[in-house]
Amino acid sequence: MKKVKISPEELEQMSHADVANIVLKENGKKMTIQDLFKEVIRIMGLPESYFESKIGDFFGLLSTDKRFIMLEKGFWDLKDNHSTKVVIDDEEDDEIIIEEEEGLDEVETDEEINFDDDTVDDDDEDDDLKDLVIMDDSEGEDMM
Repeated sequence: MKKVKISPEELEQMSHADVANIVLKENGKKMTIQDLFKEVIRIMGLPESYFESKIGDFFGLLSTDKRFIMLEKGFWDLKDNHSTKVVIDDEEDDEIIIEEEEGLDEVETDEEINFDDDTVDDDDEDDDLKDLVIMDDSEGEDMM
């Protein structure tokens, strides 16, 4: 793993997520959240006891930050390093296949549209507009 160095002035203005972003960019490979957070703590000069008390917060931070993506087996990486290609099969509208690069699993989702049997058909004989009278502009002026 490459040792990332950031000046103390820059560190004062950076969040844990910003440092994690730099670590992942510099290393160029995915990392477990534990290894990533330990590296962030090392770079920021925080005590080792910080790891146990803040690892949950760090997980929440990465989960909500759109720059990061959680991969299989607890690894994290930058979202920019992974692309997602969505293929929609025109023959079967209810099947969507999502293929992700970098060896991620293929996901298939079947969507079913359920229609209630009790729904009212628009072609009923009861027409709400049967008493509607259409008037042109000249007729409307006569009534005023």
